[in-house]
Amino acid sequence: MEDDKAENFEYQSVQVLHGVGPAVAEKLKRLEIYTIQDVLFHLPMRYEDRTRLTALGSLQMGQQALVEGVIDHCEIKFGGRGRRSLLCYLSDNTGAIVLRFFHFNKAQQNNLAAGKRLRCFGEARRGATRLEFVHPEYQIIQSENSVIEKSLTPVYPKTEGVHQTLLKKISEQVLAKINQGFLIDWLPEPTLRQHQFPDLVDALSHVHRPDKEANVFALNECKTREQQRLIFEELVAHQLSFLQARREIKKITAISLSVSKADYASFKRCLSFELTRAQERVIAEIFSDIDKGHPMLRLVQGDVGSGKTVIAAAAAMAVINSGHQLAIMAPTEILADQHFVNFEQWFSGDVCLLLTGKDKGKSRQQKLERILSGEAQVIIGTHALFQEDVAFNQLVLLVVDEQHRFGVHQRLALREKSNFGGNARTRKKNIAPHQLIMTATPIPRSLAMTAYADLDYSVIDELPKGRKPVNTVVVSTARRDEVIQRIEKACEQGEQAYWVCTLVEESEVLQCQAAEVAAQQLSSELKKVRVGLVHGRMKAQEKQRIITRFKNREINLLVATTVIEVGVDVPNASLMVIENAERLGLAQLHQLRGRVGRGGKQSACVLMYQPPLSEQGKQRLGILRETNDGFKVSEKDLQLRGPGEVLGTRQTGLMQMRIADIVRDEHWFEAVKDTAEHLIERHPDAVKPLVRRWLGKADRFVNV
Repeated sequence: MEDDKAENFEYQSVQVLHGVGPAVAEKLKRLEIYTIQDVLFHLPMRYEDRTRLTALGSLQMGQQALVEGVIDHCEIKFGGRGRRSLLCYLSDNTGAIVLRFFHFNKAQQNNLAAGKRLRCFGEARRGATRLEFVHPEYQIIQSENSVIEKSLTPVYPKTEGVHQTLLKKISEQVLAKINQGFLIDWLPEPTLRQHQFPDLVDALSHVHRPDKEANVFALNECKTREQQRLIFEELVAHQLSFLQARREIKKITAISLSVSKADYASFKRCLSFELTRAQERVIAEIFSDIDKGHPMLRLVQGDVGSGKTVIAAAAAMAVINSGHQLAIMAPTEILADQHFVNFEQWFSGDVCLLLTGKDKGKSRQQKLERILSGEAQVIIGTHALFQEDVAFNQLVLLVVDEQHRFGVHQRLALREKSNFGGNARTRKKNIAPHQLIMTATPIPRSLAMTAYADLDYSVIDELPKGRKPVNTVVVSTARRDEVIQRIEKACEQGEQAYWVCTLVEESEVLQCQAAEVAAQQLSSELKKVRVGLVHGRMKAQEKQRIITRFKNREINLLVATTVIEVGVDVPNASLMVIENAERLGLAQLHQLRGRVGRGGKQSACVLMYQPPLSEQGKQRLGILRETNDGFKVSEKDLQLRGPGEVLGTRQTGLMQMRIADIVRDEHWFEAVKDTAEHLIERHPDAVKPLVRRWLGKADRFVNV
C-alpha cells in the first residue's frame, strides 16, 4: 500500500500543487517539470547567503551580500549617449554604498525616498567614488524586527515566465510531503553504507534548503556529502539508460558475417601500405563482433591520420563478400568524395555508389534504383542518406564517420531507417544492421565510457609508419611577413601549403569573404605561387575540382575556410598556417593541423594570433605547441569547454545533467558502473524509476 502511495505521489501532475494551474503548468514544461518528482529533482544551480546582514563598512568588492541602510538621497545622472541612471545613496553607521538602476520608472523613483530603510541583496562592484550594487533586489523595511531568511537561498535554473519565487514556493510544498515518507530510495542499502551517503530525503532537503550554517563555498562547488549522493545517483541513472539501450539492441538479430583468413590476406594484398599493429587489433575486434548474431555497436577512436578509413574498408570487405550492403555516412561532401575515391581503389567501382545532396533528377533516381536492387553494395553519402526515398535492399552495416558532427536525432533516424530497410523477408525478422562509429576527435576514456556506454570501444593508438610529429609554432600577426616568406620558400622547394581563414563572426558569408580577400592578397604577395581557394559557399563540384588540382600539385597554396577540417588528404602538403587561431576550439585546431604531416616530410603548423591574447588563449595555443597527442588535447578541451561541446551533444539531454558534471565527477565512474550493473542484475525493478527520476523525458534519446 505504501508503494502505491509513493508511486502516486511521485508521478502526480504538478497541477496538484497550490498556485499551479494549467497556464503555469504549461510554462513549467519548458523546464521539463511535469510531475511532483520533477519539482524535487529540479535542483538549485547555486546558493546565496541572505541569512545574515553585512555592515556596509565591511563590504568587499565582488562580495554578494545582504545589507541594510537608510536612503540619504536619490538623483538621476546622465552618462554617455544620454543614458540615464537612478543613483540611490544608502548608509548605515559603518559606511555607505550607491544603488544604481538603469531601468526604472517614476513610481519606483518616488518609492525610494530619503529616510526610508532598505534591505538589499546584490554584488558589490567598484563605482566612481565608492562600492555600488547594480540593480539589487531590495525591499522597504517597515519594522526593525523584520524576518531574515533562516536558510541559504537556492537559485534554480529558470525560464521565461517562471521565476525564483514560484520555484521556491512549489519546492517548499513538495519538501513538506517527502518528510512524510512518500519517496522511495532506489539505491541499494550496501551502496549507501559503502559511500557513507545520507538517505534520499535528507539529501534533497539539504540541497533545496541548506541550513544557514552550511558552507556556501562547498555547496556552490557541489562538495557536500548530500550533493555527492545525488551526483552519484544521477550518474547511475544515465549509466542504466545506456545499459538498457545496449541490452535491448543486443536482443535484436543481425546478419552474421564471417571472414576467412584467405579473404583477409587477399584484402591486405590490395593495399599499398602495411597495416599498423593497432589497426590489425581493431580489425580483429570488428571481425569478432560481426561474426555474432546480434548487432555490433563499436566506437573506433583514432587520432588524426591514424588510418580509420582502411578499418571501415576491412568491415566493408566482409559485407561485400557476403553479398549484402553497407552505408557509410560522412558529415561533408568533401569527406564523402574522399571515401568514395579510396573505396573505388580497394573494391570494384561497380559495387560502390556515392549519394550526396548534389544528386538530382534522373541521375539520383538511377542511384536510388541501384541501392534498392542491391546492385550497389557500398553506399557512401552525406545527410542525403536520411531522406525518405532512400531504401536499402539488405543493409547489414552502418559506418558513421565523425559521429560528433551528427546530432543525436540524426543518429536515431539512421537506426530507424535501417529498421525499415531491407526487403520484406528481412523486415519480418526485424534484422538490424551492425554499427561502426568512427571519430577522429579523441574523447577521454572516462567520457567515452559514460557518454557512449551503449558502445564497445576501440582505440587506434598508433600512427602509420614514417609519420613524423608536426612542429607547431605560435606567432603574432605582427610576424605575418616572415610567415609569407616561409610559404614562398616551401613552395619553391616543391612542397605545398594551406592557409586557413577562421570565422570572422557567426556568419558563413563573412567567413567566405575573408577567405576570398586573403586569397587575393596572398596571390599579389606571392607572385610565383599558384594560389587556390575553397570555402563553404562554393558548389560541391567546384570545391572538389580545386581540391583535386591541389592533390595533383597544380596549386601550391590552398586558401580555405575550416571546410577542410576533415576529408582532405594531400601527403605532399607540409605547411599549414591558421589565421586568428585564437578563435577556434582546441579540437578543431588539432583536426586542421592533421591535414599536414601525412607524408614522410617534416611538417609544420603556424598558429597565427591577433594580439593581445587572453590568458586562456595562451593556455590553449600552448597545449597545441607542446603536444601532437589528440588525447591530451582532448582532455584539455574537455576542461575548458565542457563535455557537451566536445561531444557535440548539447542538444541531447545527455549532457544537460541536473547536478552531475562529467569532468568534475569522473572519480565516481567506476563505482557508478558497478552499481548500475548490480541494479540490473539484483534490483531490476529499480531501473525504470531511477531512469525516469533523473532523465525524465530525456531518456527518449538513449536508444540511438
